[in-house]
Amino acid sequence: MARTLKSDRTLFGSTLLLVAASLVMVYSASAVQQADLKHVSYYYLMRQLAWVVMGLAGLLCAMRIDYRVLRRPEVIWPLVGLVVVGLVAVFLFRPVKGAHRWVSLGSFSVQPAEFAKLVAIVFAAALLDRRMHRINDVAYALAPIAILTVGFGGLIVKEPDFGTAMMMVATVVAMVFAAGLSYKYLMGLFALLVPGAIGLIALEPYRVDRFLIFLDPWKDQLGKGFQSIQALIAVGSGGPLGKGIMAGVQKLFYIPEPHTDFIYAVIGEELGLVGTTFILVCFVLIAWRGFRTAVLAPDRFGSLLALGLTTLITLQAFVNMSMVIGLLPTEGVPLPFVSNGGSSLVISLIGMGILLNISQQSSRVVAPGDSVLGNGSMSGWVNGPMENLAGASERANA
Repeated sequence: MARTLKSDRTLFGSTLLLVAASLVMVYSASAVQQADLKHVSYYYLMRQLAWVVMGLAGLLCAMRIDYRVLRRPEVIWPLVGLVVVGLVAVFLFRPVKGAHRWVSLGSFSVQPAEFAKLVAIVFAAALLDRRMHRINDVAYALAPIAILTVGFGGLIVKEPDFGTAMMMVATVVAMVFAAGLSYKYLMGLFALLVPGAIGLIALEPYRVDRFLIFLDPWKDQLGKGFQSIQALIAVGSGGPLGKGIMAGVQKLFYIPEPHTDFIYAVIGEELGLVGTTFILVCFVLIAWRGFRTAVLAPDRFGSLLALGLTTLITLQAFVNMSMVIGLLPTEGVPLPFVSNGGSSLVISLIGMGILLNISQQSSRVVAPGDSVLGNGSMSGWVNGPMENLAGASERANA
């Protein structure tokens, strides 16, 4: 029995709710400061609205293009080349606040690092799909993925943008794990990544300071710990219901640029526990429906692609919210769909469009006793520990 599935309404609806919350909260978080600095209170609102329109257009287009197109080498390699050009081009533009992260296009700026995350996921999914029957042959199956991911990550760290590089690497590692990499290789991978990450942190004094301040922000209340403390005050003072939209205090020159990475703190102060829980529930729904899409995808490429996209979005959300409430060190990771920022918003919406397209293609109803493993899909999320997808594929082709 087969049927044609429509787009996942829960996934689509949760995304739209987060985007709507973004427009409201970006305006609330930035209006007073912008009225004081630029005399235009809706400056960031109009910019965010323009990016929302472009992002939703990208989402609708991605929903209507078969995701299998992304598996073709003639599509993947031009995308890889475009990312490399973009990541190199950022160093040709003047730094903004000491960082080379943007390519200026008139009044708009784009951040190639955001595009790099999406391309890395597509590349890893396509290569794993083709070579996962030899997933533990590191040179054959994993070396190309490692070269591309480390290459992208190195250029991104150089900008510097350690948070974005960390999110990309973590997502690709999750995809490799899902593909069935042996635990001994996985442990070896972590044995390389953890010291490498510690080394990158130790090389930059400001990263070391962020970690030390995370341990005790009150040690430097008016200096390096100021932003973290103000965010905690904002969330704590909101109470159950918050102070109301536009009524927050900490956004008024206390939290630096509250409409970006720390917008969750503004939500906590103005909408209280109800508002922060609402945002959290939306991301939980996205995680649930996204991983469900990965389980039910009609092929391995769709499974791995859905897994990568869902992991990236939900991992970024978890890190951002944890950072705001003091559970993780401060890092430049935006809250997907909510934080002000054009590149992050547009790429996240395009990624969601691809995820919705995969859900549309999941047209086979799994009968009792049947298993999506027969199509090389991801079953480990359903039946206990994650099984080796490569072995599943070999059994299906036997």
